[in-house]
Order: sequence, then C-alpha cells, then structure tokens
Amino acid sequence: MSYALARANRTYASMATQTGVEAASPHRLIQLLMDGALDRIARARGHLQRGEVPLKGTCITRAMDIIEGLRVSVDRSVDHPLTQNLDELYAYMGRRLLQANLDNDAGLLDEVSGLLRQLKDAWDAIPISLHRGRPEA
Repeated sequence: MSYALARANRTYASMATQTGVEAASPHRLIQLLMDGALDRIARARGHLQRGEVPLKGTCITRAMDIIEGLRVSVDRSVDHPLTQNLDELYAYMGRRLLQANLDNDAGLLDEVSGLLRQLKDAWDAIPISLHRGRPEA
C-alpha cells in the first residue's frame, strides 16, 4: 500500500471515529470507551508476547486512562450501591493494569479484560428504552 493511500485510510478512520463519537448517545459513549479499553489491553498483551515493552506500556497506560475516564463518568449523585461498586471495580482494574505493566504479567491483563468484558456485556444488554436512564414514553 502506498504511503498516500495508507495516510488517507488513517484520516478516513479518524474522521469516522470522531463523527461516531460526536453523534453518540451517553450510553454509546460508554460502550465505545469499554471497546477502546479492551482493544488497548489486547494490544498490550500482543506487545508483551512479542517483547515490545515500550509499546506494551503505552497500551496499558492508555487502557488505564480510559478506565479512569469510565470511573469519573459514574454518576455519584445516584445513591445506589451499584455506584460505589462500579467506582471500586474501576479502581481495582486500574491497579491491576498498573501491576500488569510493572510485572509484565499477561494473566493480570486477562483478568482485567475478563472483568471489563463482563461489565460491557451487562451494559450492552440494557434495553434501548433505558439508555437515557429511565423508560421512554
């Protein structure tokens, strides 16, 4: 593939992503963040297996940033045990990713990926009528 074509493809993908994010509902944005974190963890695992330590660290750091973004997006004005549980789960995932980065531990990456996948599956199962937090008329 030529350099110009590769650059055009990257530009198109970037614009498509930006447009998708700008048009996304809050529910969809959370899905996109979860997808992004899962993608970065998978990339980190690949870099780890290939011994590409700097790239592994970059991907883990980005996954940690995304998970912290998910953590701060938790609506703490809602007085429900789920709020605190989500906050603690996201904090735990961040700590485990940090440990995975320090120890080059693929098992910890798999642990966080599994937790996030379960959370995403539950999030994806929320009926469309509840995407704004309450049943739509």
